[in-house]
Amino acid sequence: MSPAEARLKEVPSNMTEAEWQQRVNLAACYRLVALYGWDDLVDTHISARVPGPDHHFLINPYGLMFDEITASSLVKVDLHGNQLTESEYSINPAGFTIHSAIHEVREDAICVLHLHTLDGTAVSSSAEGLLPLNQTAQLVTHDLAYHDYEGIALDHDERPRLQKDLGDHNHMLLRNHGTLTVGRSVASAFERMYHLERACSMQVRTRALGTPVYPVDEVAIDKNTELLSNRDRAELRATNLVWPPLLRKLDRVNPGYRT
Repeated sequence: MSPAEARLKEVPSNMTEAEWQQRVNLAACYRLVALYGWDDLVDTHISARVPGPDHHFLINPYGLMFDEITASSLVKVDLHGNQLTESEYSINPAGFTIHSAIHEVREDAICVLHLHTLDGTAVSSSAEGLLPLNQTAQLVTHDLAYHDYEGIALDHDERPRLQKDLGDHNHMLLRNHGTLTVGRSVASAFERMYHLERACSMQVRTRALGTPVYPVDEVAIDKNTELLSNRDRAELRATNLVWPPLLRKLDRVNPGYRT
């Protein structure tokens, strides 16, 4: 049996192969977030658009830990919050507000990833935000937006402001709240979050030293910005170079997400 035939054999009869593959990647992303220690009990959320003309997207069943999510357990919803697949779980209402806002206006935002990590929330709560203190931060700061805190995101009236603040950026600090990334694939959203989270941790550690920060050459920042602003190249790197070994790692330490 060829790899393609094996994949088709796994696909449930009530969905397309494209939707099933998206489910597998999203379930893997949830488990990788747990593996890297970025999860927050059953809170925070990751979504992915279902391929096709409808603005339907997949999101976690509210009540499962991230390291137990599977492709088949993900819940499909529309932009009105209607659950389109049967599940014993509902979805996180704050998660729906944030993710539906972005999926509604960003055709390129196939995956949206939101976290509440310690360092990400610390930097989002600092007046200076994220600074281009090092090379990792410079992977992010040229493409970083901010959104002011309005309380737990249950009010759908917040969505237009979230959309406006994100604009065409792919990284966001939600003030006093956490981090957010988007990508044209699950792979690119995850890699962007990896860099954003590491940049926040590096800044927290640098500030903890209490010594003057070594200055960064503005010419070097401009050089990196020009180099890193090619989104097509970033997408290819994430999907072809970074994501396959991440899946191999996950298959070694926490398999089962493909079910």
